[in-house]
Amino acid sequence: MKIKPNRLDRGFYLYQEEFERKALEVLRSGWYVLGEEVSNFEKEFAAYTGGQYCVGLASGLDALWIAFRILGIGEGDEVIVQGNTYIASVMGITINGATPVFVEPDEYYNIDTDKIEEKITDKTKAILVVHLYGQASKMDTVMEIANKYDLKVVEDCAQSHGACFNGKMTGTFGDIGCFSFYPSKNLGAFGDGGAIVTNDARIAKDVKVFRNYGSEKRYYNCVVGTNSRLDEIQAGFLRVRLSHIAELEEEKKQICMRYLQELKNDSIQLPKIRDDATHIWHQFVIRTQKRQELIDYLNEKEIGTIIHYPIPPHLSEAYRYLNIQKGSLPITEKYADTVLSIPLYNGMTEEEQTYVINAINDF
Repeated sequence: MKIKPNRLDRGFYLYQEEFERKALEVLRSGWYVLGEEVSNFEKEFAAYTGGQYCVGLASGLDALWIAFRILGIGEGDEVIVQGNTYIASVMGITINGATPVFVEPDEYYNIDTDKIEEKITDKTKAILVVHLYGQASKMDTVMEIANKYDLKVVEDCAQSHGACFNGKMTGTFGDIGCFSFYPSKNLGAFGDGGAIVTNDARIAKDVKVFRNYGSEKRYYNCVVGTNSRLDEIQAGFLRVRLSHIAELEEEKKQICMRYLQELKNDSIQLPKIRDDATHIWHQFVIRTQKRQELIDYLNEKEIGTIIHYPIPPHLSEAYRYLNIQKGSLPITEKYADTVLSIPLYNGMTEEEQTYVINAINDF
């Protein structure tokens, strides 16, 4: 049996007729950019998150860098962020000329809130919280610190659509929530896409202007903006998937509950779920000191895996100019050396799940 780490086609076939009907509907409409599909998706996604406003953008990275641009954070400013995130989170900071200040993660792979305050300086302007792998971060403490030091809070929700802390959804705690709709996400499009969610009417308006060449009215440009618009057809596909999001989340949750209950191998460490937080399982991430051995073993059994992520941003060539030495973030670096994502996707059969479980238990 051959099992890939992810199967995007399964997610399509689950609702094939609805996706195909929506595609034809958009194609026949004759309107392909910033039309009714985008407007309707923005309203529906805002309502889903519990936020007041949603603005569709071209990608999750655009959501991040535009968020900091709109908040006025740039050259000379510092932004606190966890060390073990995907590099796009950090790019959202540095594209604007600001400096990332890295904090170690906790045992749930999210930012260790007990280590934030020691990193705050007079240059600190914001905290970027990444809800990694689909689990909500400890947002009560984050917001307490932000309020104490008058800091902006941006949430990277690229992997956490629907995850909650104390019953409140990620993306609605801070000033701006940034979402990605890359195809592999729990709410994925069939191409690139992103959005920001905010409760601030002014921020929402500014983002709408900025995403469209800085123009509120066609050919009248009030700022130097960019071109970052969610396509009509992708918005339509997202509306289809959003209408089924509860069942999609429940299916992945059930798969992961099987993993948590039935994976039993002393060589691996299973993920933990924080009290008061929900996990929507963008990835099921285990840790092992024998990672390469396990990868090779699973490859022989035709079971695919992915490392999220093998090189932490502070050690990447792209951020060599920050002069952060290896060993400076030992927990981040340990995670990078030991994490492994095992197969997880909507439409994964019980037989496939059992095959993965038995293979790992026999390792």
